[in-house]
Amino acid sequence: MDAGSVLQPLPALDRARQVTLALARYVADAKLQAGDRLPAERELMASLAVGRSTIREAIRHFQALGVIETRKGSGTYLLRPVSPDTIHMPLSLDTTRLRDVLLQTLEVRRGIECEAAMVAARMRTAEDLTVIEAKLDQMEKVHLEQGTSGPEDLAFHLAVYDATHNPLFRQILEQMRESFEHFWASPFDRKDFARRSFPFHRTLFNAIAARDSDRARRETLKILEVVEEDIKEMSR
Repeated sequence: MDAGSVLQPLPALDRARQVTLALARYVADAKLQAGDRLPAERELMASLAVGRSTIREAIRHFQALGVIETRKGSGTYLLRPVSPDTIHMPLSLDTTRLRDVLLQTLEVRRGIECEAAMVAARMRTAEDLTVIEAKLDQMEKVHLEQGTSGPEDLAFHLAVYDATHNPLFRQILEQMRESFEHFWASPFDRKDFARRSFPFHRTLFNAIAARDSDRARRETLKILEVVEEDIKEMSR
């Protein structure tokens, strides 16, 4: 879809906010999906009749929300679909005392992730189980070969969130995990970070497969307890 046929010049009032809404409307009307490329900065400037600084402010807003990413020399790409009706809940983290912030974030994650595991155990379908197990098998394969499996671990947990059939679990927890790892990137490259949680992913899957919500909660707690212990150990 031609951006100029959807995006129209904007009045002078509150340009950055209007650009944000216009871009959200464009994504919805053009039916863009994750991975699709957004119009170039110059094209947006011409279509909306605003300056470069206004476009960049709107882009930074969406980047902060984890909605888009800019790839150097390639362009700006959509990470997740949005519309003017999408509710955004950005996280605000003061990283002055990083260790405390990470542990506080983990406290919140613990409550939400345990609930997600319990709901997944109740709501999962046979198709969900197939997806979760495939992600788990891949995680175990990579972990045994390389001693670590960060991206595969994330894919497994995202599949569990999807099995709740409540999109808010995935959206909130994915954003929390991204913020968690963004502000403390180095330890996540260590092959021994949270390694002891590896066996509990299989037992979590077994609990979800058995529709045992209480056991799913307990296995999730075991995973997060290892993460907490490693944060404390690595941040001494």
